[in-house]
Amino acid sequence: MTYVVTESCIRCKYTDCVDVCPVDCFREGANFLVIDPEECIDCTLCVAECPVEAIFSEDDVPADQQHCIALNADLAKDWKPIIASKDPLPDADEWAEKTGKLPYLKR
Repeated sequence: MTYVVTESCIRCKYTDCVDVCPVDCFREGANFLVIDPEECIDCTLCVAECPVEAIFSEDDVPADQQHCIALNADLAKDWKPIIASKDPLPDADEWAEKTGKLPYLKR
């Protein structure tokens, strides 16, 4: 089992989760973070740090976000690790409560 970042992160990219990850399993895209399932040790530390509640245990990913399991695994192969927090995207607060953000994902 691993943890998965869901669509809630798209266009927000808060990186509070990165600072608490003991194994640096987060990968960074232009407007989204993913978790590398090969690196995640299921420590759960990142879950509580996410201000938009975008991180779930693979077994608890909501039905409408199941596609994010494969998305995290696929994007983690190509995206570079992020090992220190950064400022969120400039309009993150405006996007924090929005749903259906997959069309806005920049690969």
